[in-house]
Amino acid sequence: MKTLFHCHIAVSLDGRIARADGAVDWLEMAGPPEEFGFAAFYAEVDAILMGRGTYEAVRRMGAWPYPEKPVFVVTHRDLPDRPPGVEPLAGAVTTIAAALEARGHRRVWVEGGGDLLRQMLAAGRLDVLEMAVLPIVLGEGIALFPEGTPEARFALRSCTPRSGGALHVIYDRLS
Repeated sequence: MKTLFHCHIAVSLDGRIARADGAVDWLEMAGPPEEFGFAAFYAEVDAILMGRGTYEAVRRMGAWPYPEKPVFVVTHRDLPDRPPGVEPLAGAVTTIAAALEARGHRRVWVEGGGDLLRQMLAAGRLDVLEMAVLPIVLGEGIALFPEGTPEARFALRSCTPRSGGALHVIYDRLS
């Protein structure tokens, strides 16, 4: 069975996932994560895939939030003092995706960041894009899909208004 690679992420109206310095303080304007289906989503994923920058940002937030899930960090450098269950992986995302599939992972959360999402999209391995679209324009910052991201088409599965003017949007990648 093919592994499903699913991105569940918050994004600003101008397509930013973080401020230029990596700060995500603007996420506080979002309603509770349950409004965006996060608890049900998280219960269904059996692994998490993230880039090095996202890993470092999550580490700066305090206690490791994913002790019960295997986490794979795409990086070419070691991860000193990494929490249990965190494994660095180097190489092309096609190779990494195939390795996770071979290990039996069936639903993988592609947490980010933008460069990893660009690579996954280019490799044809980003299957679902689920977003909490927040009503703020950051003006600059880290893009959901940075320059060089190839064209890809998605079909709208659902779009639901949430508190504070946010939207919960789910897209499925078209083959």
